[in-house]
Amino acid sequence: MNISDVMIHINESLSKEARSSLENEMRKVEGVVSPGFNEGKEHLLLITYDTEKTNTAVLLEKARAAGYTAQLVGM
Repeated sequence: MNISDVMIHINESLSKEARSSLENEMRKVEGVVSPGFNEGKEHLLLITYDTEKTNTAVLLEKARAAGYTAQLVGM
């Protein structure tokens, strides 16, 4: 297991329910350990994942498939 983190910026303003729904969708991706938004930074989704099971392109596409305009932070 090789654990890493990635941050995804979501352009849209998300309600608490929308953030929770997106976190739950991310949990369905094999290899995702912990997705989460932090209070006060509702546009930033931090995802801890196993690089042997998934990658940043898959995670970014999952956010976009949920209907959001998203990009990787720092890439």
